[in-house]
Amino acid sequence: MKAALVALLFAASAFAQAQSTVSAAGCPGDVSFKVHLDNARHTLAQPQKGKALIYFIHDAGADNGIAYPTVKIGLDGAWVGANHGDSYFSVSVSTGEHHVCATLQSSMVDQRVELAHFTAESGQVYFCRTRLLLSRAIELLELDRIDSDQGAYLIASYPLSVSHPKKY
Repeated sequence: MKAALVALLFAASAFAQAQSTVSAAGCPGDVSFKVHLDNARHTLAQPQKGKALIYFIHDAGADNGIAYPTVKIGLDGAWVGANHGDSYFSVSVSTGEHHVCATLQSSMVDQRVELAHFTAESGQVYFCRTRLLLSRAIELLELDRIDSDQGAYLIASYPLSVSHPKKY
């Protein structure tokens, strides 16, 4: 019995450390987003003077159905937006190192978290793509930096995601 209690305490401690590591890396506390897709044509924006711009693009592929999960994006410990299906949004950032967290807003698939960091340079535009790969045995959320040509192509093809935290 004592061994089980000790094991439980160690497991709880490890879980708390994992949670704090995720939070420190860019994933804030839980929030749910409401997402509206703006199908109007949008062009690539340029960064503000002294800032960088990062586009977050979700590439849903052929699995873009009603039950498709929303992908939430956190940056430096704060939620900055969400994508649903094929969509994108952008965020202006200061120069320096930034930590990104991508996670799912869904009760239909297991929770997935992807983490990355990058160093933003003034005047630069960055593109990050998320993809959810689903099969019978695998559910995998991917977060990758992509080439600017591919990013521009996807933005020209996808609607702008306008997201707001849900109010309860």
